[in-house]
Amino acid sequence: MSTPAEIPDTTATRLVAVRAYEELRDQIVTLHLRPGTVLREDALMKEMGIGRTPLREAVKRLALENLVEVQPRRGTFVTDVEASDIQNITEVRAELEAYAAELAALRLDPEMHEQAEALRQELEDLDGGGDQEGLMRFDERIHRFTWEAARNPYLKQTLERYFTHSLRIWYLVLDRVPTLGHSVHDQIQLLDAILDRSGPHARTIMHEHVLAFQREILAAFSRSEGS
Repeated sequence: MSTPAEIPDTTATRLVAVRAYEELRDQIVTLHLRPGTVLREDALMKEMGIGRTPLREAVKRLALENLVEVQPRRGTFVTDVEASDIQNITEVRAELEAYAAELAALRLDPEMHEQAEALRQELEDLDGGGDQEGLMRFDERIHRFTWEAARNPYLKQTLERYFTHSLRIWYLVLDRVPTLGHSVHDQIQLLDAILDRSGPHARTIMHEHVLAFQREILAAFSRSEGS
């Protein structure tokens, strides 16, 4: 039976594991840890200032999300990105993101209405400009707002996982997607539909937005393979 003194230690370990997971996930997504990179436990423990147990918990979670692969007697590697991943992920995301957008419009409350208006104003101020990574982060904010406004924690958790994979793919080709600014700026239409509480319209706009990104990424992958 656990003593009261042990509970804070367990909680602290769990919090450190979550932080380690988020830090490693972000490094994988932004390609600071590129596909094929070996994750060396001792080096990561030293770099992150954490113990072996929370690091292993973080790596286990990354493996469940297919961001790393643990190969017995060989080590742990950051997984590769295949062109087929784009199609497979998009087939799932297009439907779920669209459903989240519809729910967001139908369940919009005063607090989220205020957030939507603020996001829309920021987007107007961008006027199609901004650096590529900044634009991608802004697009991510709009998606996360939509998940939050949908008020379905299971849907949000599922979309978080698939969006992480999409984000990593986008970072691979970010310098070869010249129309990113316009694609992100077009999200004004989505925010307008949510603010108008037009569920079906929001669903259609988000569905097309996800598919449009897929077309851009596939074209960028093709250019990369042809060069």
